[in-house]
Formats: sequence, C-alpha cells, structure tokens
Amino acid sequence: MLTAKQQQLLLFIDGRLNSGGVSPSFDEMKDALGLKSKSGVHRLINALEERGFIKRMANRARALEVVKLPDGIAPTDQPSNVVEGNFGATTGSAGMIELPLHGRIAAGAPIEAFENADSFVQVPAAMVGRGDCYALEISGESMIDLGILDGDTVIIESGPAARSGEIVVALVDDMEATLKTLRKDGRSVALIPANKDHEIQTYDADRVQVQGRLVGLFRQYH
Repeated sequence: MLTAKQQQLLLFIDGRLNSGGVSPSFDEMKDALGLKSKSGVHRLINALEERGFIKRMANRARALEVVKLPDGIAPTDQPSNVVEGNFGATTGSAGMIELPLHGRIAAGAPIEAFENADSFVQVPAAMVGRGDCYALEISGESMIDLGILDGDTVIIESGPAARSGEIVVALVDDMEATLKTLRKDGRSVALIPANKDHEIQTYDADRVQVQGRLVGLFRQYH
C-alpha cells in the first residue's frame, strides 16, 4: 500500500512518461509534490522502487520506468519512448512518416549546423500534423534538465516565428546554430540553457534568427 505522497509521485511520473516520453527532473517532482527539498523526492523514489512500482534504467540519467500502478488505476497505452508533437512530414510508409534529418544541432555552445538531404528519420504517422518539419540530432547536454539529451532526435517546425519561452533553433551571426529556450528582451535576445553548468547567451536581436521551434522529440533505445 502506498502513502498519498508516494501515489501522487507515481502518477506524476507515469503521466509525464506517457505525455512526454522522459522522466521528470527531481526539481519538477519536488515542485509538483510541494516538497521543500529534493531529498524528499529521493526517499519517495526509493520507496516506490523497493515496492516494485518503478525501476531505474541502467546507464541512463533520470531514466525511470513505471512497472505497475496501484489497483484500480489503469495504465495508459501511450508509448513512453516518444514525445508527441504537432509536427509535419514528407513521405511515409505503413504506420510511419519520414522527416528529413538535417544534421546535428548544438545543445551546448553554438556549432555550425549541416544538412544531409539523403538522411531521413521515421516517426509514427499518428504523431504528425501539418507543419513543415524536419529533424535534427542533438549534440551536447545544455538542455538535459528539460529532458533533451545528447543523441536525441528533435522535431523542428520550420519558420521564423517564436514566442518567448519556446525552445527554438537559433542561428547566430548567420553561421552558428543552437537549440535553446528563447527570451526576447527589447533589442536583445537571450538563449537560455536548461543545465546549471551552462551560461545564458545574450545577443543583439539582429544577430539571432529563429529558424524553427521545437515541437517534439523522438528517442530510440538500443
């Protein structure tokens, strides 16, 4: 039998896995449960693991798997390794859609993005909307606190429009591309990482071009 807090955390983790494909961070769990410190989250995670409700996935930071839910609560059917989004597609096959894979994008210091028109990535057709979208492979760890990990494939809706708070592909000085959270501040633009070890990058607005916004993430487990 679970305590109220243990069940609340278990359902929160299950909901995030099934809607987002990645485990919530300890800060997110702390805030969701109204706890004052992450040590309380650690104790709840350990208790759930000891009781067989969750298990930690080896060699993957923050990777949790919900093994079962309390009696009377049905699990969802949403796959836990896919983040859904409203992203568009080009060609497709049975049950899958192909998106062009336009190389790698930095989730760290800006690097030059490159294109490879011969590469494609398949995503489930049920995930696809109508936008003009493409895929990029993540390089770096500056967005890990938002569940965007090195080696992940992100789905980008192409276009220059984005609001503050959205995760975007930003082209700096017409040559370096990076994936960051956008913050507009008058004549300047801040590109914000999701990793305490990385600094916010601030530029004059005319140095930054938004090339698209993040609408999904696709992760394959090997």
